[in-house]
Amino acid sequence: MLVFFKERLAFLSVPKTGTTAYEAALAPRADMVISEPPMLKHAPVYRYNRFIRPMFLKVCDVELELMAVMREPVSWLGSWYRYRQRPFMEGKDNSTHGISFDDFVLAYMKGNKPGFADVGSQYNFMKGQPNGTSITHYFRYEDQPRLQVFLQDRLGVTLDLKRENVSPAMPLALSDDVKTRFRRKFPEEFELYESIA
Repeated sequence: MLVFFKERLAFLSVPKTGTTAYEAALAPRADMVISEPPMLKHAPVYRYNRFIRPMFLKVCDVELELMAVMREPVSWLGSWYRYRQRPFMEGKDNSTHGISFDDFVLAYMKGNKPGFADVGSQYNFMKGQPNGTSITHYFRYEDQPRLQVFLQDRLGVTLDLKRENVSPAMPLALSDDVKTRFRRKFPEEFELYESIA
């Protein structure tokens, strides 16, 4: 998570959406960088609302706008699947070695997900809170130019991004049947993604 106090902006770090590269590029410009532990680096809206927001509201009397990046839902799961294919993951509970992408997505759809498919939800990460705390600025992972223009204009910076924390490249295909079932089970993920201009 990156906080830019003067600009009244917090950049939430949705996992597997390229935010590590933005963190590396913008950390020197940020007023607050939360890069560890992962549960704070990747604090969703509800955790931001409970712990980070009150700090700025009570101490500084300031409300920050929130921004977040969302990846197309199948692509997002594909990135998790590939990330857990890294060689050192083999033999670990959350490894996807020996598991097809179809089986990974089917496991993700279970109520009680096995460790290798327990990767959270972009929708739940960004879900607005009853007190009105919600994402102000949404960006699609697939539209990097729009995200970069926003950050450069808002922060008055020129970005020099490098690839960070990249999942291994490999061809992935999801069967039509599993894709249809996934879309039917998690319509809110697709509706949110498709609502982002």
